Amino acid sequence: MQKFFQTFFKERSLFNSSFAIQEQAIKGDWDFRLYPVYCIFLLDFALDDDVIQRDQYFHKVKLIEAQTGQVFNDKLSFIYLEIPKFNKNLDELETNFDKWMYLLTRLEFLERLPKTLQSKIFEKVMGIAELTKLEKEDRKAYEESLKKHRDLKNVMDTRYRQGMEEGIEKGIEKGMKRGVGNTAIGMLKEGIDIEVISRSTGLTKDELLEIFRNAGLV
Repeated sequence: MQKFFQTFFKERSLFNSSFAIQEQAIKGDWDFRLYPVYCIFLLDFALDDDVIQRDQYFHKVKLIEAQTGQVFNDKLSFIYLEIPKFNKNLDELETNFDKWMYLLTRLEFLERLPKTLQSKIFEKVMGIAELTKLEKEDRKAYEESLKKHRDLKNVMDTRYRQGMEEGIEKGIEKGMKRGVGNTAIGMLKEGIDIEVISRSTGLTKDELLEIFRNAGLV
């Protein structure tokens, strides 16, 4: 987003794009393969340039071969939107692009979204814009409240996960004890001596006697 006119703005946009290209370099062996880079500039002023069509607000610039006019390389694209040039009224909006441009040109003055723009993405943008309009103290209070809400939610989520994990562990432990107890009961019914059962199951004699009593065997 560029708020004010700048004499060498085209040079600046070209300079900024070079970082997105250079950062793709890989250490070691590299064949110079690049991912496409798109530079999108929202301008709150009109470009002073004889090359562009002055009655248009959308400009897409690519690297082309001058004689054929064909795209020479599609890895770098510049998109310039001259927001002040957009002058469609609400009833003239036809595409989502029109709606975006309308919102950008009037966002500062809208108190609520028009029915035409009522969708999740535009509601989100409106919410962000309303936050940026807050005074410094109000914004600080809002962000502090949001932080407390997130901290509390994190604590509650953590306790819930811990409770679930503890419940699972206790359930496993209970199940294992029940399985060992059933094994001990089966061994006793087969006439195996309690000393042998104790060594086999790892349970003490007192634990075995309690299991057997609960099962009505002693």
